[in-house]
Amino acid sequence: MPPRDSLSPAEHWFVAHGLPYFVDSYRAGVAAGLRRARIAVVVLVAVVVGAVVGVVTAIPLSAAAGVGAALSAAGLVLAVYAVVTLRAWLIVGWAIRRTFRSLGLLLPLVTRALPLLLLFITFLFINAEVWQVSAALDGGVLWVTVMLFAGVAVGFLLTRLPEELDSVDDEVDSRELLDACRGTPLETAAEAIAGRVERVGRVDAEVSGLQKANLVLVLLVSQAVQVLLLALSVFAFFIVFGVVAMDPGVVASWTGGPLDPVVSSMGAWDGDRLSRELVQVSVFLAAFSGLYFTVYAVTDDVYRKQFFSSVIRELERAVSARVAYRSMRTHDAD
Repeated sequence: MPPRDSLSPAEHWFVAHGLPYFVDSYRAGVAAGLRRARIAVVVLVAVVVGAVVGVVTAIPLSAAAGVGAALSAAGLVLAVYAVVTLRAWLIVGWAIRRTFRSLGLLLPLVTRALPLLLLFITFLFINAEVWQVSAALDGGVLWVTVMLFAGVAVGFLLTRLPEELDSVDDEVDSRELLDACRGTPLETAAEAIAGRVERVGRVDAEVSGLQKANLVLVLLVSQAVQVLLLALSVFAFFIVFGVVAMDPGVVASWTGGPLDPVVSSMGAWDGDRLSRELVQVSVFLAAFSGLYFTVYAVTDDVYRKQFFSSVIRELERAVSARVAYRSMRTHDAD
């Protein structure tokens, strides 16, 4: 095995860039966590926990609330396993940090979709049928609906995002290798093998298995963070718009009954303006907006070019740097 002190800086660089599966020790641990027997146990535990929580919730509340609680509990068990065993927190942490570091790029991209989205969604917001449907939803049904939108969005991304990786080089030449490793702990290793790479022309840099999955997860989580921020923005917009513009009497006539205020009336403040019905409509439309933006982001050529090009460049750099990392491990092992 190569000396740990020579590999640690390079491995830390991959982990810091949301690519823990590029590090052999991390990848081995994840592969062990994905063994069929272990996954079967985890799924069984998730089903049992979800069933227990669902039954306990459904008895005092409703069947819909029980279903929502069961799905949430099962999802939480799987999420905890993914975070702890599959190192998902490293990828999520990188995506969140990158998103907030690149807000200057994110805002222009979001403003391309947000005006048209709000123009379309606002007409739904002032539609009586939408209020009737949303206000009548049980809390559990509303939560299941939100999870359904989220599931469809994630499924859509998983079918389309691998196409974005087609531009990631399967082979690199010496110049690409040196450029990728410049300023990284792998720079010295890249310089050491650059001559050999130049003699053979190009070397194989293709990724597969868990490393390919890591690249897809980076794109997925990066896009999911952006969609979540946009959905929260839409939710906040409709809460404010509803409090300011929607008359409680009109809303009550649409929903067919008295409103359920979130806060009590205080002096000149009409508590009915911030009602449970308004919150539920805003949540429903925000979830729908997240699904819409997910589809828009992947299908709009301009958005894809602006957003994905920056992420893809980082991934191409990491794939090239992986050549130097493999060379370090092979050389040190010898």
